Formats: sequence, structure tokens, C-alpha cells
Amino acid sequence: MSTPRIANPSRRGLLAAGGALGLGALLTACGGGGSSDSGEESGQAAGKKGPWTFKDDRGQTVRKDRTPRRIVAFTGTAAALHDFGVECVGVFGPTKLKDGKPDPQAGDLAVDKLTVLGNAWGEFNVEKYAGLNPELLVTNMYEPDALWYVPDDSKKKILALAPSVALTASRVPMLETVKRYAALAESLGADLKDRKVTDAKARFEKAAETLRKAAKGNPVKVMAASGSADLFYVSNPAVNADLMYFRELGIDFVVPEKTDQGGYFESLSWENADKYRPDVILLDSRTSALQPKDLAAKPTWERLPAVKAGQVTPWLSEPRFSYAGCAPLLEGLAAAVEKAKKTS
Repeated sequence: MSTPRIANPSRRGLLAAGGALGLGALLTACGGGGSSDSGEESGQAAGKKGPWTFKDDRGQTVRKDRTPRRIVAFTGTAAALHDFGVECVGVFGPTKLKDGKPDPQAGDLAVDKLTVLGNAWGEFNVEKYAGLNPELLVTNMYEPDALWYVPDDSKKKILALAPSVALTASRVPMLETVKRYAALAESLGADLKDRKVTDAKARFEKAAETLRKAAKGNPVKVMAASGSADLFYVSNPAVNADLMYFRELGIDFVVPEKTDQGGYFESLSWENADKYRPDVILLDSRTSALQPKDLAAKPTWERLPAVKAGQVTPWLSEPRFSYAGCAPLLEGLAAAVEKAKKTS
């Protein structure tokens, strides 16, 4: 994989599954992603009449004769669109946990009612995607022109079926991406004045102000990190969208001295995992990352002052870019900062 989101290092080197038997016939039958009358009811509710256009963050403009209804998206993307009132017919990316429950990135999606094209990095069933008669594919973009969770080795086949929209998910503050999702959702027929959306926005704004006050009232040092079996990754608050926004609100983050290619994090061996000594640790809570119970056997983890003080809080490092998805992240960090104590 050539352009992973570096903030998830454990997925590096995985190859996309790609391709499927019978794809050629399906491509012909689907006519490059046209919709059928029989499948419209399961897609997006009727949106705005007339031609539809949207310019994404690659600078590419998608034009359709009508508003797309049969939308397929990365799981976190579909969850964000759902929060704004737009539904997808299929998803790809972390959707279900091993016990069958929804992955945290699925948000409030009814995952059992969606066609899941792949549940892990490199998984994307192209044949099943073609069978959905997709009208639009939407995903995040952490690096220029890199479509998140769209495998490189089957990308050409996938993009031949329907146009795509990619929204930037790094190097801009989280709120900017949320606004872009709102704009996309509105173009697809969402009502941003709907009570559900306005209530979520009000909660988000209140949470942002709470975090701002917490950061000012208790200026502790915070470190965002992710653990794997061999390495400890300290994330860069100048690149990750959520950390950038938290920083704007006043959070004092550890800034890694020497980041890896891409600038997302500094890789530390476990022998050197105590290089930085923050008061609070935001620990990557995704299923691909090691959790505190998994890290207990690492001596340097146990020696970290924040760990000793019990000041480790979960960090969903791939935000769901909606007001509803991001408000809990602000609230959780604010609560952790408010009760944290200096460790040195």
C-alpha cells in the first residue's frame, strides 16, 4: 500500500484484496455505475431535483444528471453522512467487531442493513460493489489523491464503476472537515436545519467551549499515541485533524522531535517509549491498536507518569467528521483534562 494514513502504522505493508471473478460481466451490466429503478428505494431518499455537482478536496468536480442516491462510502464517512441525514447502501472499512457488534467507526449506522464490502485494510469486494449499482463513492483522504481504504491494486476497477468524492482528513483542523461533510451532505439532499443536526451542532459548540476552558484552567501536557507490538507511536498535533483542533482550543500537546515520513508520528522502540513524559495520554482506541491491558507487559509503558497516575484516556484517532461524531471526542478530552494532575 503506497499511501496509508501513517497514524495507523499497524496496517503498513498490507496488500489490498482487490478484484473478483465475473467483474467484467458486472461492469458491462452496470454500465459504469448507472442506477436501476428497482434499487432506488434502498438508496438515498429523493434529493434535490436537476443536475448535481460537487467539487471535492482533490479539486475534482463530479457532475451527475441528478442527485446520487446509491452511495457507497468508507465506514466512518458513511457514519458521518448518516449523522447529517444521508444514507449509504454499502460501506467498506472497519464496520463490525469480532463479536458482531458495530465498530466504533460505524457510529450510529445500522450495520446489519448495509452491504459490507470489506471489514479490514485491503478488503474491498469489487464484484459485490458492482452489484450495488453505485452512483457515488465517498471516502477520506489523508494524503493527496489517496482514497482511504480503496486498495491500490483494484482502484482502477473500482473507480470505473462510479465517480468518487474525497474529503481531506488531515493537515486541516477537524472542524473544517466537518464543515466539508456538512456541505457534501447538503448537496446530497440533507436538511442542515433539521433538529437532529442543529442539536448535534449545539452540543459540539458547547463541548468545544468546555475543552477551551479546561485547557486554560488546568494546563497539563497531553500526548496522543498509539501502540503496536514492536513500536510506540507519538502523534504529531500539527498534522492530525482532531489534534490540530484540540490544539487551537488550547491543549498543550507533546510535539514529537523526529517524525517519520508523512509527518504523522515519531516511532519509538519500546525501550525508548518513555522519551516523553506527559501528564495525560490520549491512547489510540481503534481495534488495530494495542490497549492498556495489552500494554501492561511493557515495562516502559508502566513507567510512564501518566500511566502510573491513571491518566490515560481513549482516543478515536480516526474521527467521524460530523458534529454528532466529534462532540463526544471533545467532551471526553475535556473531562480527562479537568481532572488530571501534574505528574512532575
